[in-house]
Amino acid sequence: MQFGIFTVGDVTQDPATGRTVSEHERIKSMVAIAQKAEEVGLDVFATGEHHNPPFVPSSPTTMLGWIAARTENLILSTSTTLITTNDPVKIAEDFAMLQHLADGRVDVMLGRGNTGPVYPWFGKDIRDGIQLAVENYALLHQLWREDVVTWQGKFRTPLQSFTSTPRPLDGVPPFVWHGSIRSPEIAEQAAYYGDGFFHNNIFWPKEHTAQMVRLYRERYAHYGHGTPEQAIVGLGGQVFMRRNSQEAVREFRPYFDRAPVYGGGPSLEDFSAQTPLTVGSPQQVIEKTLSFRDYAGDYQRQLFLVDHAGLPLKTVLEQLDLLGEEVVPVLRKEFAKDRPADVPEAPTHAALLDEAHRKQATAGAATATGSDDKPTGSEGVSSA
Repeated sequence: MQFGIFTVGDVTQDPATGRTVSEHERIKSMVAIAQKAEEVGLDVFATGEHHNPPFVPSSPTTMLGWIAARTENLILSTSTTLITTNDPVKIAEDFAMLQHLADGRVDVMLGRGNTGPVYPWFGKDIRDGIQLAVENYALLHQLWREDVVTWQGKFRTPLQSFTSTPRPLDGVPPFVWHGSIRSPEIAEQAAYYGDGFFHNNIFWPKEHTAQMVRLYRERYAHYGHGTPEQAIVGLGGQVFMRRNSQEAVREFRPYFDRAPVYGGGPSLEDFSAQTPLTVGSPQQVIEKTLSFRDYAGDYQRQLFLVDHAGLPLKTVLEQLDLLGEEVVPVLRKEFAKDRPADVPEAPTHAALLDEAHRKQATAGAATATGSDDKPTGSEGVSSA
């Protein structure tokens, strides 16, 4: 099980001090947070992609490349990369380059993006969001797996005998998570390709998250990738901790009340009761996070949001200390209990390389014996 953090990279006024950090400070703080994540033993750092204020991470691979040079073990990912408004050719190139520089410590989470004005800025129509996600990913998937691609679609200039460079490290593309809050078509897309499905698990009640994960698991099995329990699931979550739960609530309340994503909505108490948000002691975070398995099944990746709403860097780093020292070690142990042996671990570059070698060996043996077995499940995600 992988544990990590994800950031949306917002620049928000600190309601406790009235101070708003500069973009430069926020970008540097995101790097410091990633380095701290590795220091305390977390597995993953993921950054969002935005092209509008108050967010700063418009170039995730630039930031992740910088972080890759300053870390050794951290898996670098996104939350999310916009498959709708980015050119899939550029995504293929950028992440393959990053994969080489980071010696394979790279995967990518794709998403449609929820900021409507971004679409026309990049020449797209938000009403085409699902179709763009389906078509662009089909091309990206092909670019990473075929050395020479000839392709034609609805939304992009055709390609003739095109080779995306650099080729993926060791011939193994970065693992792809398809992130979605509410779109069953994206769960279907993840299932069709046998990729991972990530539900951000922040804004919605557990019944909604359970429904989306269940759909993905069922369709994953339908397409012949394994049992529903073997599907690759990631979940988000948001936490704020202090040793004393009352202290945590008192300190976090002004950040919750002023946060762009929460302000003006349900109270902190109601939101905490209805969603996975946990504001309290490390033990309360442990208990609530363990409850995710009750409705999502055994899953592979848990990412926490800890750095938004204007929280100062010092406080965020304290959150990471608590995660690394008191929360994640217990979660690793508890999630490992009773985990069926056939439920896979979260994919890594090394694991995917081993799998590729096994498939090559199996294919070689099948050729030698004359077997013509073919994979199942091929009606196509676009028909979903």
